[in-house]
Formats: sequence, C-alpha cells, structure tokens
Amino acid sequence: MKKVITYGTYDLLHVGHINLLRRARELGDYLIVVLSTDEFNAIKNKVAYHSYEDRKIILEAIKYVDEVLPEYTWEQKIDDVVDNDVDVFVMGNDWEGKFDFLKDYCEVVYLTRTEGISTTKIKDDLHK
Repeated sequence: MKKVITYGTYDLLHVGHINLLRRARELGDYLIVVLSTDEFNAIKNKVAYHSYEDRKIILEAIKYVDEVLPEYTWEQKIDDVVDNDVDVFVMGNDWEGKFDFLKDYCEVVYLTRTEGISTTKIKDDLHK
C-alpha cells in the first residue's frame, strides 16, 4: 500500500482544499492529513474559524481522506513520515522547496493550487 501525507489548517473548507486532497489521494492508496491544532495555529499567529475538533470531523467526512492526525510542531514531519511508513509527502506549490529535506525519507511532491480561491481570500472577501 502506497501512503501519502499532507499538512494544513483546512479552515473554511473550499474547492481548492478538495482539489488538493483529491490529487494527493491519487498519488497513493491511503491519504493521511496532518491537521494543525489550535495550539499550533496560535504559535503560527494564525486563528482558525473552526476548532481543531470540528475541522477534524469535516476532513474525516471527505472520501479522499483515510486518516487525520494532529500537527503540534513544525519539526514533527520527519517523525510523521517515518512512523507512518509514508511514501509520498504532498504540499501546495506555494511551499515549493521548503520540505525538500524530506526527500531523504520519501518522495516530495508540490501540487499547483486552485487559482482564484484560498481561505485568506474568503476571509478578505467577507470583511469587505
């Protein structure tokens, strides 16, 4: 079985998230999403609209997602890849090159983002 892993906050779920999850899942047989906890978001000076628990429930309902794990730190990625026997690490191409250190442990793929949509754009549009 080929395992794929990706990371994110997945707040205010939109078609760009679904496209990324679908394309990530197509790279293997099992998709693990490591979801930023509320505590980790606070460290990143980021606030999610939905709680970690609600975002986890939403992700678990998506047919492309097989498992959701918590993200507590930036540094846990190597352990996550090794401990879960991951074959492919996937992130959006806005992170291009930032996770190449994982190439010692698995394949690293950066997927293009869906144009015209992001959680930041949604939040900005709602404030107008």
